Amino acid sequence: MVKAVLSVVLMLVVVSSTIAKYIPKTGKRVPQTLSRGWGDQLIWAQTYEEALYWSRSRNKPLMVLFHLEDCPHSQALKKVFSENNEIQKTLDEDFIVLNLMYETTDKHLSPDGQYVPRILFVDPSMTVRADINGRYANRMYAYETGDINLLISNMQKAKKLLKGEL
Repeated sequence: MVKAVLSVVLMLVVVSSTIAKYIPKTGKRVPQTLSRGWGDQLIWAQTYEEALYWSRSRNKPLMVLFHLEDCPHSQALKKVFSENNEIQKTLDEDFIVLNLMYETTDKHLSPDGQYVPRILFVDPSMTVRADINGRYANRMYAYETGDINLLISNMQKAKKLLKGEL
């Protein structure tokens, strides 16, 4: 009887730990409206200029996410993105993050046009990493729900700094 109870408790612990939501090392954070549902536990930059400053001063790459609230592709990606613990953990620990629902004046952030959802990476030297892209030739920086593993792989590439002197 004791073995059966212990087995059930152990099973519950294992199951709950595998489906638990990512919580940052610093503890649960108060949700920010800047997340817009893309990761409430992440610290999001408010503007592109602020994100560039944080990226440079903290020596972390910047991930810029362009989306629209009423876009079904953005909504689908948001759901998968926000529920993926690996993405949330990596962004929390290794990235500066910014999500935008409008275009910036920096034309480097739309090298192949303006569309959503679009994800670009910028290294701490303020160089847009045009070499890190998705799988579509006509929308090079677009990701869909099935592209999450590619996005994770691209996040790992972005962590490797482009400029060796940093």
